[in-house]
Amino acid sequence: MISLPSRHCTVELQALPSRIGQVRRIISAQLRYWHLDPLIDHAALGVTELLTNVHRHAEPDKLCTVDIELLLERLTVSVSDHDPRLPAVNDAGPLDTGGRGLALIAAVSESWGIRRRGDTGKSIWFTLPAPPSALAPPLRAVYGATTDGPFLGAAFGAAGHESGNRAVRSTVVG
Repeated sequence: MISLPSRHCTVELQALPSRIGQVRRIISAQLRYWHLDPLIDHAALGVTELLTNVHRHAEPDKLCTVDIELLLERLTVSVSDHDPRLPAVNDAGPLDTGGRGLALIAAVSESWGIRRRGDTGKSIWFTLPAPPSALAPPLRAVYGATTDGPFLGAAFGAAGHESGNRAVRSTVVG
């Protein structure tokens, strides 16, 4: 069995309003790079809610770490801070202007939870199922293997890009 390596990205920051938008853009770009475009909206929403909670509630500082990891068909997003106090899911009323962050995360994620880090803080995480297309490694042509000519002949230019209508009939996964 061939296993795919995990994909992991970490961002450390002060959870200030000006940085939250930057982190959203970093997370979105990383997910695009991993071909996880369908997860961008939910991941960005969850990160925004968790960073906003750190900004509003965390003590003694606003320093935090955002981790995203794709492992075993799941994208896990977590935000860790230095405040050991655990948040609570609020039952916000229809006219309340806040208090829905964790409820939103619960609504858009597959699962979520809180991990204590002793007296030094906590991590709040959520998972999103990865689309099947993101789990398969890209297929690459094996140049010269069972093609119409030696090393694909005129079908590919010097840079390896297809320039004609000849089809590659052999691929390698990995």
